[in-house]
Amino acid sequence: MDGSVQPDGIDLNYLNMPVEETFFRMLRHREFDAAEMSLSSYVVSLFSEERPFIAIPVFPSRFFRHSSIYVNADAGIRKPGDLVGKRIGTPEYQMTAPVWIRGILSDEYKVPVESVLYMTGGEEEPNRPEKLKLNLPDTIKVERIGPDKTLARMLLDGEIDALHTARAPSTFYDGSGRVVRLFEDYPAVELEYYKRTGIFPIMHCVVIRREVYEQNRWVAQSLFKAFKEAQKKTYQDMHETAAHKTMLPWLSAHVEEARRELGEDFWSYGFNENRETISTFLRYHYEQGLSKQLLTPEDLFAPEALESFVI
Repeated sequence: MDGSVQPDGIDLNYLNMPVEETFFRMLRHREFDAAEMSLSSYVVSLFSEERPFIAIPVFPSRFFRHSSIYVNADAGIRKPGDLVGKRIGTPEYQMTAPVWIRGILSDEYKVPVESVLYMTGGEEEPNRPEKLKLNLPDTIKVERIGPDKTLARMLLDGEIDALHTARAPSTFYDGSGRVVRLFEDYPAVELEYYKRTGIFPIMHCVVIRREVYEQNRWVAQSLFKAFKEAQKKTYQDMHETAAHKTMLPWLSAHVEEARRELGEDFWSYGFNENRETISTFLRYHYEQGLSKQLLTPEDLFAPEALESFVI
């Protein structure tokens, strides 16, 4: 973003904008040559006739999502199994965060995808659409909320029982105590999950418009190298103790804990390092009716970026 890393052979015009805007403009209008992209939306796009994008194994956003399940305090939901039969809001059914949440709830807590009613729409503003057209199995129940409704308010008022989301709802922070997390001690739950599964969920990847890639296949490796170099600089910034680069009072302690628990390369890019995590996500995507067939991780990425070379 600051220009200190330049991809080989590419004059980069970097636009910094919220991910929701980036995704919408790329998916609907293909405005950019390359862009950060929802992993789920990218996988859905692979089943379109045009297959407009191809990805490189760079993952700008990762997030343990146990912390992203919010419930109405009066809904009688005290443990994950209590979600069965409930009304669960989600801004979009195909969003990456809810895909992970539904998969984890099914695998870990016996909450089948088909066991709840999903209600989709805007979280803070009304009328959020699905970015991509979906054709889901009849066993999966999804309904749109009213045109003047928001999921954050519906959760507060008890019109939905729970919410699967990427952004914490405003009503969680309003001081009323009527919206709470399902997993209050979520760091401990998420760390135990990682230690047992080795999965640090991937939210976003980086995609290239397919026509750009087909005309200049070298851009995949060039961008991958640049992102790896930028990541290296970011790791170095996190280790800086003379003056913190991020406004966290115990940043050094957080970084040391991440290295201790997840390893030195705790936010790994690359294919081999993330193959099992991607495979799990693709299984969830298929089980939840979003993929027409079960893809392999190799199906997602430009072959030029699948292997790293050594100098």
